[in-house]
Formats: sequence, C-alpha cells, structure tokens
Amino acid sequence: KEWYDIKAPSVFSTRQCGKTLVSRTQGTKIASEQLKGRVLELNLADLNNDEDQASKKIKLCIEEVQGRNCLTDFHGMTLTRDKLYSLVRKWHTMIEAHVDVKTTDGYVVRLFVIAFTKRRQDQVKTNCYAQSAQIRKIRKKMTERTVMWFAC
Repeated sequence: KEWYDIKAPSVFSTRQCGKTLVSRTQGTKIASEQLKGRVLELNLADLNNDEDQASKKIKLCIEEVQGRNCLTDFHGMTLTRDKLYSLVRKWHTMIEAHVDVKTTDGYVVRLFVIAFTKRRQDQVKTNCYAQSAQIRKIRKKMTERTVMWFAC
C-alpha cells in the first residue's frame, strides 16, 4: 500500500487536507488510475480553519495525480445531519425546491433550497401550516429568486 497526499482547491485556506491509501502499482493496475474519481468528504471547518462552519460537509473529487499529490475539485456540499434536524420544527411546514443553474465558469449546479413557515408574534395557535396553494407560490418565488441571483 502507498500513501498519497490530498490537496484541496485553492479557494480553501488549508491546501494539505489529508492522506489516502491505495494499492501499489502492479502490472496493468496503476495506482494513480485507481485514485482518479475517488470522492472524499471533509468538514468545511477543517478546510478553512473556522469552527463556525462546522455544520457543512464538502465533497472533493480527485481529478489528477502528480507524483504523490492528489489534486481535487469541488464535488458537492451538504449540511450535517444534526444541523439539518435542528432546522426542522414540529407544527411548521417545510418547503423544499431544487434548481439547476449555470455558473459563470460554465458549470451546471443543482441547488436545493429549504424554507420553513414561521409563527407570527400575536399568533395563539400552536401550529403554522401553509396551504398547498401558498406552498406552490413560495416554491415558485424561491426558484425565481435563486435563478435571478445566479444570473447576476
């Protein structure tokens, strides 16, 4: 087995983000080819040295191997399970939407947007559910704003 260093993209403050293990090159099985396409999941707090971002997980995909260094590219971002569960509340409506947008550098990104209903200050009822027509309007507004935000 051989150890390879993992290098994060330049947008993160920490370049050296870990090591990965791979079987040695034998015959037609080349070690660098086994590494390409491997997806790694790292905490954003570790990549940026900022504990406030500990609730986000970043996925990096190994794109290229140079010597003993694996160069990675951004592959996705998710919230940790405990953060996501802390957002969801009982007696509230959760509204989800997803949008495919194209970035300025040509990538197509699928964004998942979540919204929650909120109780009013003077509300007596314990629940604050949204009607299905309201949910459709909110979801439409969410997708429009997300597309408009990326168009700028």
